[in-house]
This record gives sequence, C-alpha cells and structure tokens, in this order.
Amino acid sequence: MPASYRRIVVKIGSNVLTQANGLPDVNRMEHLVAQVVKLKSQGLEVILVSSGAVAAGRSLISVPAQADAVRSRQLLAAVGQVKLLSTYADLLSRHQLLCAQVLVTKEDFRDRQHYLNMKNCFQELLQREVIPIVNENDVISVTELMFTDNDELASLIAAQLDADALIILTNVDGIYNGDPRLPESKVIREIAPTATGFDGFITAQRSQFGRGGMLTKCHMAHKVAKLGISVHIANGKTANVLPAVLAGTVLHTWFRPSKTASGKKKWLAHAHAAVKAVVQVNAGARAALSAPGKARSLLPVGVLRIEGQFQKGDIVQLTDETGQPLGLGIAEYGSDKALERLGQQHQRPLVHYDYLFLNPDTL
Repeated sequence: MPASYRRIVVKIGSNVLTQANGLPDVNRMEHLVAQVVKLKSQGLEVILVSSGAVAAGRSLISVPAQADAVRSRQLLAAVGQVKLLSTYADLLSRHQLLCAQVLVTKEDFRDRQHYLNMKNCFQELLQREVIPIVNENDVISVTELMFTDNDELASLIAAQLDADALIILTNVDGIYNGDPRLPESKVIREIAPTATGFDGFITAQRSQFGRGGMLTKCHMAHKVAKLGISVHIANGKTANVLPAVLAGTVLHTWFRPSKTASGKKKWLAHAHAAVKAVVQVNAGARAALSAPGKARSLLPVGVLRIEGQFQKGDIVQLTDETGQPLGLGIAEYGSDKALERLGQQHQRPLVHYDYLFLNPDTL
C-alpha cells in the first residue's frame, strides 16, 4: 500500500452518519471531522463527499407516511442540507478551518467545459485551504437524473481532481468473500486491477439509509482503481479509521490502482450521460481493444453498425455484437464519414486510443 498520499477524497455514507432511529449522529460527525483536521495538519488535501442531508431534514420536519416518496426526499434534503453543512461548518470552525458547500447533479459532469470549470473551482478552494463538502443536489436530482448513489459521485470527484486515493466509509469492514452475516465470510484485504467476477460472492442488498449497496461500491471502486486511483473501503464507525487506513493498520479492503490514466480518460470513465450514439464492433475489434498490454484504437474495419448521429468530438458508446457495453470514446469524425468508411481497411481511427475508456467489468 502507498505510504503517502497528497490529495484524498473521503466519502461518508448515510449509514455512518445516521443513528438507528434515522436521525443524524452528531458525535460521529465530530469524530470524523477531528480525523480530517489531523490529516490536514499532516499536509493532505481532503475533499469530503458527505451523505446525511435527508437524515438531517428528518430531525427538523416530519413527513406523513403516505406522502409522495420523491417529494418527501426533496423536502427533507432541502431542509436538511442547511443543517448538515452548518454542523460541518461549526465543527470545522473549532479548528479554525472553513468548508464550502458544493451541490452537483449528474448533468454537471456531462459537458467537458462545464466539467473543467467545476474542477477549477475545486482547485481554488483547495489552494485556499478550504475543505469542499460535496453532495448530490437532491432537490432537482430525481429518477434518471440521479447518481446511482454518492459512491458514484465520489468516484467522479476523485477522477476529476486527480486524487491519489478515494476512501469510502461505510458500516462494514470492507468487501467480504461472502455474506458478511456469515461467520465464515472474511474481508478481502486487497483486490487487483485485473480482478473480475464480483457478482458471484458480493450481496446486492442495499444499505438501510443509503441508495447503494456493496456490489455497487465494488464495481465503482474497481473502475476508479483502473484509472490509477487507490480505493479503500472501510468501516466509518471504527475509531480513528482515516489515519488507520492510511497507515494500513485497520482491517479494510484496498483496490490496488493500475497506472494513472489521462485526464480525458478519467472524464470518459463517468461520461455515460453524454453519449450521443452507439457504435457496434465485431469480434475482431473487441479482441484487439481488450488485448492486455496493448494500446489499440478503434478502426472503421472493426465497426459493424452505428446507431444515432454524432459529430467530431462527441462521445460514443462502444458495444460488442451482442450489445454488451465495452466502453466510451470521443469520435475523431462525424457519423456521416463513419458510415461511409464502415468496414473499410486503411482508414483513420474512429476513436483514438488516447480518447478511449474501456469498461474493466466487461472486458
């Protein structure tokens, strides 16, 4: 495990910040803030991705059981986000530190320029020693506009800011090789970038107060590790868990990173919302693209079909002959020229390797 990091993203899950009765656990927040302060004093840059707005709202306002679920969540999040951030601000002010609220939606990551503008804002906050506290804007993020959960959001932020590590705090000790409730199940301490088959032994059950489950965390962590970012999944209710994770002295799961990807690839890894069209490739192209240790571009000779229209610079999704998603890429030219060159040899790549992200879970 790397002995030192410079910049880390810490995702704190709902089950860590919420008591059994569904109300906020302020003592837990205080303990986690103290750990963040300690890391800051050691020279680390820390970005928090914090759930808990709905729980905070629940402590301030009652919602009838028969109320519409979406509207209730919007109400609780809108009221609770103020409470959540004011609590963080108060706790950090005791250590002479400032925090900043950053509320985002999935759409905020769709446009490359918008993405870079947001990144610049984060950079300025960090340069000024301000701790960004990020959460999804639940007031306007509903149904298809929502992130899968805050694990996805934290993954996006870690990739966007070229973080050295992402630490996901949940209510279990890490990824187990079976049902965590069974005594024979053990925590997997280290997962390689080439690992596959998580669905076979990880439960898809969702957490009590959050939207995500351990299987979601595992797939997201694996994707981020493939971008060159260390990912740690640990129990947020363990005393002094953050310094212990960095020191390697606490039981948890570490997703070992592969070599660092470019900024464009990090953006592409989470740019599904920006896809303009689907490019279906043949078996030969699939094999060439997934060959280990080789950098291959997508050539027109390997393209079977194009669904939709796109321009140069647009994002396209690559699928195999069965429709299985393979990855995302930036088109080198428009769909009109691509259709003209479909299946032809000795043509310019449709997607260059430098602008191609392949999904580690399907290759």
